Amino acid sequence: MFNSDARSSATPGGKSELRGDGAIRRKNPLGSTIEQTYAGALSFLRRNYTRDLTNVDVAITGIPLDLATTYRPGARFGPQGIREASAQAGKRKSYPEGIDIFADLAVVDYGDCWFDLGQPHTIPRAIETHAKEIIDQNVFLLSLGKSFFDEKPESKQTFLFLGGDHYVTYPLLKAHVSRHGKPLSLIQFDAHCDTWPDKNPHSLNHGSMFYYAVSEGLIDPHTSIQVGIRTFNDDFMGVKILDAEWVHQHSSTDVAEEIRNRVGNNPTYLTFDIDCLDPAFAPGTGTPVCGGLTMAQSIAILRQLGSINYVGMDIVEVSPPYDQSNITGLAAATLGYRFLCLLRNKKIIDNAFPFGNYKK
Repeated sequence: MFNSDARSSATPGGKSELRGDGAIRRKNPLGSTIEQTYAGALSFLRRNYTRDLTNVDVAITGIPLDLATTYRPGARFGPQGIREASAQAGKRKSYPEGIDIFADLAVVDYGDCWFDLGQPHTIPRAIETHAKEIIDQNVFLLSLGKSFFDEKPESKQTFLFLGGDHYVTYPLLKAHVSRHGKPLSLIQFDAHCDTWPDKNPHSLNHGSMFYYAVSEGLIDPHTSIQVGIRTFNDDFMGVKILDAEWVHQHSSTDVAEEIRNRVGNNPTYLTFDIDCLDPAFAPGTGTPVCGGLTMAQSIAILRQLGSINYVGMDIVEVSPPYDQSNITGLAAATLGYRFLCLLRNKKIIDNAFPFGNYKK
């Protein structure tokens, strides 16, 4: 005999009257619905598809670009692949917390950034404009304590960007710094430092965007850190490196402590290049490098980064054409879910800032 109460206790949306296609049928950004993992409207984690940011805490948006890749393409399909895999990632309450994070955190899928692939020189500005249109609505920014802009409480929303190749982080950082007026700290999970010099500011190059970001004062290298690096550069531009070997030789607690100490309470952008993971855990990526982190390590580290003053996040470099059984897409979707768990805990547990304005 099927026990509906048992199902409701384990599954987000178990008590909802809606069954299926919550992305287009749910009337508000809070709450969950029962979904078939193999069918239905594939927004990220089945959240509402909308560009109405009223009462929204977090919005997801895709940046489907792979023109900046230097080896294998396919990251333009990343947002689509991550959304598909997220149907599995969000079907049960969080582990080990056992909560439906969407009962408290109002999350929507904002859709994708549009740009003209036939006019590549216009793409960076299109991405930056896409982000600024959202940020300038007094959205974005997850802030600890008082407002980063002034001392009056504000409604704030945070965005999670789904790439796309890693170049997309550069115009996104430009949009953030334009809003904040000061350099950000950077937490970067990656196999590559992406600070290789490129003197042409108009290059589309996913190996040089943090060279641009440091050179242009978008990020402060002295409060920034890169985790999982296993490729060499003659000049890391002052960014602290926790290479993959160091991570493997230390505990997740040690890694998280180094990250927290480096960025402090500075406004921080978190970027996770999926090739930070070893190819065994993320084969579907453009530039895989052996010897990387495991998913278990990554999740354990992220769960200890709840105190960070995040202003934005992204997950990049998922290339579904090179994936196997959607392993990489599932990894990225799971990481995105863990990011949202951090934000939910900031809103409900820390209760240290006026995050969102949704009234139940």
